[in-house]
Amino acid sequence: MNPKIVRLIGIATLLVGASALPSVVKVPYFMHLIILALVWVILAQGQNLIQGFVGYVSIAQAGFMGIGAYFSTLLTVKLGWSVWMTLCLSPMFTALISVLVGYPSLRVKGHYFAIVTLAYNMVIFTILLTFSSVTGGEAGISNVPRPAEFSVFGWLFNFEGRSNAPYYWLVLLSAFLATGLCAAILHSRVGRVLVSIRQNEALADAVGVSTWRYKLFAFVVSAGLAGLAGSLYAHYIGFLNPEPFGVDQSLNAILAVILGGSGTLTGPVVGAFAVTFLPEYLRIADSYRLVTYGFILVVATIFLPRGLVPVAQSLLSRTKSLMTGKK
Repeated sequence: MNPKIVRLIGIATLLVGASALPSVVKVPYFMHLIILALVWVILAQGQNLIQGFVGYVSIAQAGFMGIGAYFSTLLTVKLGWSVWMTLCLSPMFTALISVLVGYPSLRVKGHYFAIVTLAYNMVIFTILLTFSSVTGGEAGISNVPRPAEFSVFGWLFNFEGRSNAPYYWLVLLSAFLATGLCAAILHSRVGRVLVSIRQNEALADAVGVSTWRYKLFAFVVSAGLAGLAGSLYAHYIGFLNPEPFGVDQSLNAILAVILGGSGTLTGPVVGAFAVTFLPEYLRIADSYRLVTYGFILVVATIFLPRGLVPVAQSLLSRTKSLMTGKK
């Protein structure tokens, strides 16, 4: 069978299964974790765009997530704007901010770029924390509204109340669109240039490619996805303070890409669910939870440097070749 047809069948099956998940998962806490994991999928896909495709490690993803979250929250809480409008505007605003900071920072390479983005994340976090007259500081902003209800073909989607199923579908659709956008970029001419920069930036420069423009494009799209993730997070949780947007969360985004498989489309999905669910399942370890979590991450990084998805693909390929050989 044609590999493209197999891939489409797999995607369709996955979407059908994901759509039916709210009727299967009856425990509200598990549904809560799944929604958070899907928000992290959007964040990790953006991180993978600059880290996996281009080969530049950005430590500002959580900072951009915070910009999107606060932009959307302030417009809805302070000015009374529609949540649907701010969900659309927050990625654009975050992308605009990233152009201003990305233009000078992408002139440096390697570890210097990581240090510069680390500084940006710290500056963003400090502003959110100290500019309390607008952001609320440590006290945060409460009563962040959820999107207004709407109906489609007689189906009413109400995002308020105890059921999180409608919000799950919203975040699932957003995660699917974010992954589809990254897939479209990867399989386009722009994607091929981004991969060439990761493999040999000096050679790409030598043949006349304006590499900094492509790097800036990846950085801006990455930040825009982080802004979308932040906006969805804020309106889901209903309370916002700077804590989720520190440097440690940016490092978790990097870990999600590394664990799942850097440079792959499914890797960030696997990694996002891993960094969301793994710490929760380790709560049984009580005071040793963070130590155990760190140990697992170190072991996975050392023994699975390519990530879980490439290893799984390699095993499937070997199994298929063995079965074909037997025949």
